[in-house]
Amino acid sequence: MRLKEQVCIITGGGSGIGRDAAIKMAQEGAKVVIVGRTEAKLDAVKAEITTSGGTALSCSLDVADYDAAHKMVDVVIGRFGQVDVLVNNAGHSSFNRRILNTTPEEVRSVVDSNLIGAFFCTQAVVPTMLKAKSGTIINISSLAAVTPGPFSGFAYGAAKAGVINFTEFLNNDLRNTGIRASVIIPGEVATPILDNRPIPPNSDARTMMVDVAETSDAILLIATLPKRSNIPELVIRPTMHRDMTGEVVELDD
Repeated sequence: MRLKEQVCIITGGGSGIGRDAAIKMAQEGAKVVIVGRTEAKLDAVKAEITTSGGTALSCSLDVADYDAAHKMVDVVIGRFGQVDVLVNNAGHSSFNRRILNTTPEEVRSVVDSNLIGAFFCTQAVVPTMLKAKSGTIINISSLAAVTPGPFSGFAYGAAKAGVINFTEFLNNDLRNTGIRASVIIPGEVATPILDNRPIPPNSDARTMMVDVAETSDAILLIATLPKRSNIPELVIRPTMHRDMTGEVVELDD
């Protein structure tokens, strides 16, 4: 019970990495707040946690809505009195990924969910963490941030690069306040979101990717570190490099 009585907010908590992290944190004694857009998914994760004896609260909202993010944190503090951990995990990539076929709507949506949402949720929790002189902020980036290309898309890679920069900013801006920030930079992770790619990878390709469980284990590792220690950046790469030939849409397609 390494997170006993701690309050952990996980955005993008309805599926994939966020869902797995929420379940593991609840098993470690945390009071978990699951945030996302799809209420049905959030309720399913909440039920899974509470049925096992854990404590969970679900909040359906767009993390890029400044007022909604702050209202969510107000609700959490009113219910539990504190926020100990924030996991900025919400995000998605666009269907189109090349410079000439990605629409303005896709660009805004990707930047909002991956970067602006992390900004706003962090701004919402920092005041209560400053009062407590303690807090952990875990941001989820991607190797697309450091190895940009048409495979991952320009909007997603740029937004995830911003997440890395934002994490370093937090550690400088909040130096010696008791608040620590970490960024996890995974390679391809085998989550259901892969089905939304223009050319989804096959089952054999997915077995070579980083698993959801390994990424959520990294989140748990950082969240349970003694307060005196921090991991500013953690990279997770697949051991084997797979052939991605045929998975990039050409500009004239």
